[in-house]
Amino acid sequence: MKRPLGDLIRAPIVLAPMAGGPGTPRLAAAVAEAGGLPFLAGGYKSPAAVRSEIEELRALTGAPFGVNVFVPQPPEAPAADLEAYRERLIPEARRLGVELGEPAWDDDAWEAKLALLAADPVPLVSFTFGCPSADVIRSLQQRRTLVAITVTAPEEAQQAAAAGADALCVQGAQAGAHQGSFDNAAPRDVGLLPLVAAVRRAVSLPLIAAGGIMRGEDVAAVLAAGASAAQLGTAFLRCPESGTSEAHRRALGDPRFTATAVTRAFTGRWARGLVNRFILEHGSFAPRAYPHVHHMTRELRRVAAKRLDLDVLHLWAGQGFALAEERPAGEIVERLHRQARAVLGRFRS
Repeated sequence: MKRPLGDLIRAPIVLAPMAGGPGTPRLAAAVAEAGGLPFLAGGYKSPAAVRSEIEELRALTGAPFGVNVFVPQPPEAPAADLEAYRERLIPEARRLGVELGEPAWDDDAWEAKLALLAADPVPLVSFTFGCPSADVIRSLQQRRTLVAITVTAPEEAQQAAAAGADALCVQGAQAGAHQGSFDNAAPRDVGLLPLVAAVRRAVSLPLIAAGGIMRGEDVAAVLAAGASAAQLGTAFLRCPESGTSEAHRRALGDPRFTATAVTRAFTGRWARGLVNRFILEHGSFAPRAYPHVHHMTRELRRVAAKRLDLDVLHLWAGQGFALAEERPAGEIVERLHRQARAVLGRFRS
């Protein structure tokens, strides 16, 4: 028998899977040891790297954790639009002295990662960018793994429930980084609390609420709205245990950055980040083409991070980014849990 989601959660704080560097086994272990439920990010990593991080995390803590996997995207992409966007970015590449990457498609080693998680089961696996087949979900469940699906609309929640998901991660529009929608059409614009209410009406699965949560009061709000836990990513970006780049850390504390926006400029898929020159100049021209644009701009972004060029780097962050603190992850979990209990206690009395 699988352990129910509630048995995996001591403090109702979930560490979001932060692909691309910020999420580390050390950060996950710190959250787990403080009572939270952490995710390792499987996206953008080889299966060997995912295996290595799982092993490292297990060496650091015996607490439960999850692994997040990207669902493959449709391989079709508008070739003419990709070429036009490539031409547009050539001056940026020349300025940094790099070559733009080839706008290729890949499935992020989908089958190999599923095989890894089947051979070496973890307590929880979550999926983003779509809903895997019922067979994939059932295969993991047969190995006593709980399966959660990221959803951004009630219709997605119903599809995930019909496929057999054990739980849902409900992602509101305030969330930083990529939107976990099943398609890559219009950006999602429904806030977290209305979305939680809509999803609760649509399905009866346990919910993990994500999007703009930074304070204990926010945690209390989503718990009061019916979620089993709150998922946070941006709140942990400045922790010493995170793998957040120096450039990204600087941007989060830089008073020049006052707003976030949703853009396809960096990867071809809608994602929320701090508004910088790259978003303003190129965002409206970026095609609907993921992971093609991601591969095209990857070297550009790598060099921008190395040179601390905040105008070109993707600076993923949720709408509450100004509240992110340079504080150990364990302290953040404990404070959030304490504050949430205090808020809920006031209303119960």
